Amino acid sequence: MKVFNTLSRKKEEFVPLEPGKVRMYVCGPTVYNFIHIGNARPMIVFDTVRRYFEYKGYDVNYVSNFTDVDDKIIKKAVEEGVDASVISERYIAECKKDMEGMNVKPATTHPLATQEIHGMITMIETLIEKGYAYRAEDGTVYYRTRKFKDYGKLSHKNLEDLQAGHREIKVVGDKEDDLDFVLWKPKKEGEPFWESPWCNGRPGWHIECSVMAKHYLGDEIDIHAGGEDLIFPHHENEIAQSEAANDREFSKYWMHNAFLNIDNRKMSKSLGNFFTVREISEKYDLQVLRFFMLSAHYRSPLNFSAELMEASKNGLVRILTAVERLGELLSSASDRELTEEEKEVQNQIKELVEKYEAAMEDDFNTADAISAVFEMVKLANTSVKEESSRALVEYVKDTVETLCDVLGIITETKEELLDAEIEALIEERQQARKDKNFARADEIRDTLAEKGILLKDTREGVKWTRA
Repeated sequence: MKVFNTLSRKKEEFVPLEPGKVRMYVCGPTVYNFIHIGNARPMIVFDTVRRYFEYKGYDVNYVSNFTDVDDKIIKKAVEEGVDASVISERYIAECKKDMEGMNVKPATTHPLATQEIHGMITMIETLIEKGYAYRAEDGTVYYRTRKFKDYGKLSHKNLEDLQAGHREIKVVGDKEDDLDFVLWKPKKEGEPFWESPWCNGRPGWHIECSVMAKHYLGDEIDIHAGGEDLIFPHHENEIAQSEAANDREFSKYWMHNAFLNIDNRKMSKSLGNFFTVREISEKYDLQVLRFFMLSAHYRSPLNFSAELMEASKNGLVRILTAVERLGELLSSASDRELTEEEKEVQNQIKELVEKYEAAMEDDFNTADAISAVFEMVKLANTSVKEESSRALVEYVKDTVETLCDVLGIITETKEELLDAEIEALIEERQQARKDKNFARADEIRDTLAEKGILLKDTREGVKWTRA
């Protein structure tokens, strides 16, 4: 199995630290709002990587954090006049709903930064003892970037170039070097804080992931992954901290997905092309979003547009329709031996499984893997018929379903509700909202969404569409 390693900038044979096991850390979102579709790409991509390892028999310890203490969370908490934990807990719950909609499996562990403060203090103390960190007069603790000889090995930046970019920046206070970064910072008025040997404050962003990876996966891990925007400075700083503290290589393989653009432009709120996963779910089943995300190689920039989403929806329907048809054929198929012609169809399916696996083992090329599934669907539609044996129908159906499951595509067709049933549930939801029974109102909305019914609250009332 070949994996493109950002560290070496080439594909490398995947060899786990421990045979049969994969230790994998994926940087999760900062939970101050609904996740956007840029957040969705690494979630879907690396969930699929995990699923393929499991399909190949590996035991995967998959850790993905929630950053639940951050300037943006604090800002939102101040705006609402609530504790920061209220904001983070709310949006962790909302994020988990979106992940479920995208069929992203829960991680083995979803650590929270605020629950790992003790480990962060311990690692910072170790870095100070080793001379890699120092305390400033105001209680801020900085990392001595220049002391770590390999700094820049992931991003392939050198300190001279970084220094040139900082020349206009004056070193503030008793910070030794403008390239040094924060490990611990003093609290500001109204902010959450923790006691430490240096001051009452909170951790820097980078130390959080180093500690969570160490706690749940060990000093050395197989794969560290995330969006390419995290390569520098976040992942570069993680390496510097972890390797200085632990005296071990932090991660053998580094995987990064490329950016997601919207109609060929970078997604941003200022351009008005910023979409949350929740907003997309009002127009499409989130299985369509997942299928769309996997339609390109994860290291290729991906362009989001209504046209491409429609194409993904149609492609997904082709697969689901084929599986549904095989299910119908199975109910009436006869129990008999495979004919020679059917054995040939079975062999062709096996060849397509090999093609699928070859694509996935070439740095998880999901686009080519989906292409193999489409070939399988075409073969099923032309070669599996009403008179086919149960053994053939079952084999083809099971194979397509298994390969789709690796991609996180649910092949089970949702049971359709009648229009009258939908209207009755919407009416019940409206009444629940009037009664301030918001839990029941949300439950009804989620039930309808599971059945492919998308609701939109408008001034004229509730509008609904089938996904």
